[in-house]
Amino acid sequence: MNICVFCSAADLDERYVTPSREFATLLGKGGHTLVWGGSDTGLMKVMADGVRAAGGQLVGISVEFLAHKAYEGADEMVVTKDLAERKAQLLARADAVVVMVGGTGTLDEATEILELRKHGLHTKPVVLLNAAGFYDGLKQQFLRMEAEGFLPIPLTDLVFFAEDGVGALAYLEEKAGVQG
Repeated sequence: MNICVFCSAADLDERYVTPSREFATLLGKGGHTLVWGGSDTGLMKVMADGVRAAGGQLVGISVEFLAHKAYEGADEMVVTKDLAERKAQLLARADAVVVMVGGTGTLDEATEILELRKHGLHTKPVVLLNAAGFYDGLKQQFLRMEAEGFLPIPLTDLVFFAEDGVGALAYLEEKAGVQG
C-alpha cells in the first residue's frame, strides 16, 4: 500500500520522534511505500530513514523552492512547481493518508485532504496519528463542528484518530482491504 504521510520537516522533541520512527519501521516491514514531502530534515527524514532501514520504498514529492532539501536515498523524487501541485501529487499517489505532528504546512495539508474527502472527491482512509496527544485540541474542535452541524458526514467517516502507529496501520489495512 502507498501511504502518504504528512509531517514536520522540523527537528522535534523525542516524544514525537519515537512514534515516527516506530511507525516508519512498521511501514517498511509491512512492505508499504512511503509517499511523503521528500525532505531530508526533521520528522520527514526520520520517516524516510526508518522506512528505508526496514525495507520499504520511498516516493518523495518535493517542491522547487525546497528541492535543495530533497532526501537523496528516495526510490523516486518528484519536484513540483508549487505547493498545490505537490499536495495533488501526494494524494494521487497514495492509497491512504496519515497526518503526523507538524506545523501550519501539515495542518494545511490535513485540512485540504479532509475537505476533499468530505465532498467525496476521494475515499482514501485518513488517520491523524495523535502522538503525545498532539491533536487532542483539533479532535475537540472537529467534535464541536460535528455537533453544531458544520460537518455533513460523521467525524468517524471523515478521519480516524490513532494513538500509535500500530493502531494507525491496522485501521488503514482494514479500510484499504490490504494486509501488509
